[in-house]
Amino acid sequence: MTPQLPTPEPPSKRKLAVTTAVALAVAGVLLVTIVLPAEYGLDPLHTGAALGLTAMSTPAAAKAVEAPAGATMFKPVQDGPIGYYSAGYKVDSTVLKLGPYEYLEYKYRLEKDASMMFSWTASAAVSHDFHGDPGSGKGAEQSYDKKDRQASSGTLIAPFAGMHGWFWENPSGETITITLNSAGFYSSAMESRSDRTRRAHELTAPMAPPAASGTK
Repeated sequence: MTPQLPTPEPPSKRKLAVTTAVALAVAGVLLVTIVLPAEYGLDPLHTGAALGLTAMSTPAAAKAVEAPAGATMFKPVQDGPIGYYSAGYKVDSTVLKLGPYEYLEYKYRLEKDASMMFSWTASAAVSHDFHGDPGSGKGAEQSYDKKDRQASSGTLIAPFAGMHGWFWENPSGETITITLNSAGFYSSAMESRSDRTRRAHELTAPMAPPAASGTK
């Protein structure tokens, strides 16, 4: 004969209600005293601060990385293949018109070892000399690339402090348009023309990337 096990008596509705209320109360206390301070930085009862939990919800501040000693915003300090500066680079974008048989020079001020990237195109071939001038007197200029061109792209690491840039001459009877874009650690840009006029160009900081518009 199979023995009959006693059937447990189900809890009363009152006991169920009391147990549920106690469980909800404990969960509420844990939410307010631990979860909210630790996860969301909300500490209405100040228990999170007392228990050191609010620090868990605060992201660590990023430490600013200082440039090496001797670096400036225009002059780098080399660390192997990397040159460090104390501030960001500048950008320049300009369109230049050369009338028939006119010439102009467009140069940037770069300190020794400062770097620059460039790209330019012309609507027709021009007489061209990419060079640097330390400003120490006649004959001190150094030519980097001297030939007729219609376009050029590259980088320059200044071999000395001074003005570095291009001489362009229009050898034709038609107007030529030159479009120049550059980015580098230069401090100024100067345009000098065959009619003896000079004009400084404004340099700008690169545009920051757009902020995220939300999550998917």
